[in-house]
Amino acid sequence: MVFEINTSVYEKLPRSFYLREDVVQIAQDLLGKVLITNIGGLFTAGKIVETEAYCGRGDKACHANGKRTPRTEVMYGEGGRAYVYLCYGIHHLLNVVTNKDGQADAVLIRALEPLEGMEIMKERRKFTNAKLASGPGTLSQAMGIHVKMTGHDLLSDKIWIGESNTDNNFKILSDTRIGVEYAEEDALKLWRFVIEGNKFVSKSVK
Repeated sequence: MVFEINTSVYEKLPRSFYLREDVVQIAQDLLGKVLITNIGGLFTAGKIVETEAYCGRGDKACHANGKRTPRTEVMYGEGGRAYVYLCYGIHHLLNVVTNKDGQADAVLIRALEPLEGMEIMKERRKFTNAKLASGPGTLSQAMGIHVKMTGHDLLSDKIWIGESNTDNNFKILSDTRIGVEYAEEDALKLWRFVIEGNKFVSKSVK
């Protein structure tokens, strides 16, 4: 089954969007934008409704904090590329690298509101209820995102983020990040952001 969408509707974000220095602001600005994949001619799209910010300097919750490894090398490159890592050996988690070379900032995409290609998503997920792409692991499965896509340019025609053509007049709520209890005082940072009232978020704000 091949399902095509008019990708010109979702204008790609420019490189300059990702090269900004404030990863917390970028995490908020990504809300309402549309993540799109074209995997083997199968197009899927979902509105970003939940994100988390990670700073490569002084943030104990960030993979790149205090260490540069083969896995995190992509984070030290120019913003606007995908950093996909495997969690618990099962879940493929998509992060958006931001900032300039050497800074290692990234935004985790935590939840999407499905917009296009829902049947493809259901087939990939083998799941049909409203939580089709709620949670970083489930959204990657629904969108066909895999660790082999680490380093992929987000201005490409395989995976990219575009502007939404829907009303983006919404309120942003903030909360602590999920699953970073090990990060000591940094676990208390209010760096998880959600669109208020959106039913597709992975976890409601406290």
